[in-house]
Amino acid sequence: MRHRRRAAALTAAACLVAGATVAPGPAASGRPVRGDWPTWQQNPNGTRYNPAEREITPANVGGLKLKWAFGFPKQTGAPHSQPAVVGRTVYFGGPDGRFRARDARTGAARWEFDLGTVGTGFAQVRDGAAVSHGQVFFGDTRGYMYALEQETGKLLWAKRIDDHVSATVTSSPIVYQGRVYVGVSSGENLMGKEHPCCTFRGHVDALDTDTGELDWRFYTVPEPRQDGTWPNGVPRYTPSGAGVWSTPSIDPATGTLYVGTGQNYSGSGGHFDSVLALDARNGKPRWTRKMTDVDTWRRECNSPSPEDQQYCPNLPDGTALDFDLGAAPSLFTVHGRRLIGIGQKLGVYHVLDARTGEIVWQRQLSTPMPGGGLSGIQWGAGYDGQRLYVATYMADPGTLFALDPSNGHVIWKTPNPADGCTTGGAAQYPKVCRLGHPPAVTTTPGLVWEGGMDGKMRAYSSRTGEVLWSFDTIADLPTVDGGTARGGSLSGGGGAVVSHGMVYVLTGDMFTPYPNDKGYALLAFSR
Repeated sequence: MRHRRRAAALTAAACLVAGATVAPGPAASGRPVRGDWPTWQQNPNGTRYNPAEREITPANVGGLKLKWAFGFPKQTGAPHSQPAVVGRTVYFGGPDGRFRARDARTGAARWEFDLGTVGTGFAQVRDGAAVSHGQVFFGDTRGYMYALEQETGKLLWAKRIDDHVSATVTSSPIVYQGRVYVGVSSGENLMGKEHPCCTFRGHVDALDTDTGELDWRFYTVPEPRQDGTWPNGVPRYTPSGAGVWSTPSIDPATGTLYVGTGQNYSGSGGHFDSVLALDARNGKPRWTRKMTDVDTWRRECNSPSPEDQQYCPNLPDGTALDFDLGAAPSLFTVHGRRLIGIGQKLGVYHVLDARTGEIVWQRQLSTPMPGGGLSGIQWGAGYDGQRLYVATYMADPGTLFALDPSNGHVIWKTPNPADGCTTGGAAQYPKVCRLGHPPAVTTTPGLVWEGGMDGKMRAYSSRTGEVLWSFDTIADLPTVDGGTARGGSLSGGGGAVVSHGMVYVLTGDMFTPYPNDKGYALLAFSR
């Protein structure tokens, strides 16, 4: 039945204007091979670990050199679409409304897809793709999901999975048994006082991989209803929010999907700041665990103006926190017990029993900043079968930790090097530079990969935490698309991708706006 649906989808796709531009000549095979990095978290368990990467080792990592760079148009802002690598091709989206496939070794163009051929309005790609069974899946900032043909970039289907004015897909999809799973969030709580805040409901969707049709949906909050008005008379709706920012993980042994959720926008209800364990077949909860009792936050909560603060009802009692669980969860086994680990913007790394949701241990790694969790754990951790590797963001300084997965004990910790803002390109911008870690953590045998707000990408020893290699991205970089790019803070929303002896990283992050008149870049390194 699924094969017939796919044939129908391919026939329909042939009639669409796909928006794909294919380079002349045959493309290299995109068939999966050992050592690929096909999804945001590399594997269904969400460990961000590539055990098959043997070309780059602690002994030779110091010899990594920039192999090629791809430059994004300067007017489009920072990139956040972590690449996927399958076979000899790297797949990534951009802030310029395009999705690209390029030769993984050389950066040469394979094909390019224009999101402007679907729907109306400008869209960016702010998630990482999942490449599976000849298809490439990703979302955009308008709430659309796409499936493209892996070899050609032709559109197979596109579905708007949320038509709310502020809906966005930053959750990177994961594919499992004929479905693509993805979360949806929004920026409605940033739309200002004149907006009737708030009506958005976070949700997790399971879509048919062949057609894009919705198989099931799990909403994180009840349907919002009008609950009086805000001080300026604009209608107020509650509860709302609890968006899903990050990619889910799936345990194939039990068919359970795990994901974290964000804070409320108004009111206080639903599965906000929670870990969800859902049946991957039907979306029914197996358990849920709320990690923060109350957390309602919108843009005005960060304003010093007394008038603005009237629009932040939880400010007086200290529960306007912005303590999302925006980080992706990781599944691992300790002494035969299946565990799920997830970081929170509160600065705590939580480990729960994957079967019951019972808390096994928690470790406070940083102190939250006033008015939000920017000092906490932002995107995701790495797990190499022996240790958990977790990074804190703007924690004065952000720090990389190696933790014992059985009890959370700190094995080693390495702060963002103190000279990060006084050396290299960042030294030109002392008022901009911070010592912190926007990206998710990545690991390969013997190595941990993490980038800094100081513009430096680093490789650490997984045994000791020593920095073994560093590259300063704040410099002018010639690009394979015929121009010059300039790096900045390493990009959040993803992390390094290490596959087949290559390392891919994105430069440019909205929270560290280094001056840049050339545009940011995707960088590819090899020995």
